[in-house]
Amino acid sequence: MVIGLTGGIASGKSTVAAKLKKLGAAVIDVDILARGVVSKGEIAYNRIVQCFGENILLPSGEINRKRLGSIVFSDKEKLALLNSITHPEIISRVKDKIRELKVSGKRIIVVDAAILIEMGLHKYVDSVWVVIVDRDTQIRRLIERDKFDYKDSENRINSQFTNEVRKKYADVIIDNNKPVEEVEKKLEELWNNIISGGE
Repeated sequence: MVIGLTGGIASGKSTVAAKLKKLGAAVIDVDILARGVVSKGEIAYNRIVQCFGENILLPSGEINRKRLGSIVFSDKEKLALLNSITHPEIISRVKDKIRELKVSGKRIIVVDAAILIEMGLHKYVDSVWVVIVDRDTQIRRLIERDKFDYKDSENRINSQFTNEVRKKYADVIIDNNKPVEEVEKKLEELWNNIISGGE
């Protein structure tokens, strides 16, 4: 079974992915795959530098993800351009990884992606799990954890689908506003249900 795990930025999705990994799932972290796609020398890297200029590069020649992020998350057209360069490459790698894991006998695979639905990755999974948290919590976490300012935090949240839209695609909703123990208990119940063939 392939689970697509998604949720807005700073929704606690990675914590949920870590719990599922602990329970025995093979987790594909799409963010890590995306970094590979834009690393120096890759096709997507060359196109990004062509489109956005060399001022987005670090002294090492790698892309400064924070600088590129602040450019695209405040401009919808630039974000669409970046996505048109990176998304096909990322999707291709995710599909390869799913195939590999299935061949190696993994029974439950989790595709962990913040923009699973926006990218169309939900088409390649059996079940969509959405982690939700309130907007104020997201903003607070982004400011504390990632040191973004308020405006940058808002831009990043606004560049993604809202919880209302995500819920329309969801087979399972995980409310991360609830206490940790309650969330973990729900995940264990869901896991046991899959293992026993209830899903």
